[in-house]
Amino acid sequence: MKNAKKNTSILLTKEEAVSARKWFILDAAGKTLGRFAAEVAKILRGKHKVTFTSHVDTGDGVVVINAEKIKVTGAKEAQKIYRYHTGAMSGMREIPYRVMKDRKPDYIIRHAVKGMMPKTRLTEAQMKKLRIYAGEKHDMQAQTPAIASI
Repeated sequence: MKNAKKNTSILLTKEEAVSARKWFILDAAGKTLGRFAAEVAKILRGKHKVTFTSHVDTGDGVVVINAEKIKVTGAKEAQKIYRYHTGAMSGMREIPYRVMKDRKPDYIIRHAVKGMMPKTRLTEAQMKKLRIYAGEKHDMQAQTPAIASI
């Protein structure tokens, strides 16, 4: 009994996690899409914190700026295709990466980050803390976001 270790695991409640939430600004200019999305997903889930708990939303908010300046490697710029179905017969739509980058640059990052999140009910709440802006201007000053570097 002398050598028995005490259970020192940190139990975190939802209220404690919400009160400890912060916001970060990440600049996507010149970053590789997959590596950047992995870092954003890690911050949204809260895996960068010591108090990470898988069943509690311990993640922080992320503001992504310069979404139109994200890069992809290799031939993905010419070959990558975003697909969705409208629900109607023959409703499969395919949009190439270059067209999507011109139309909705924020969708490219949101789609990549969502693919790296776990497929659970908690993911929807965590994705709501992701704000993506095509340019450098954002309207999240009230959250006093800190500039993070990855």
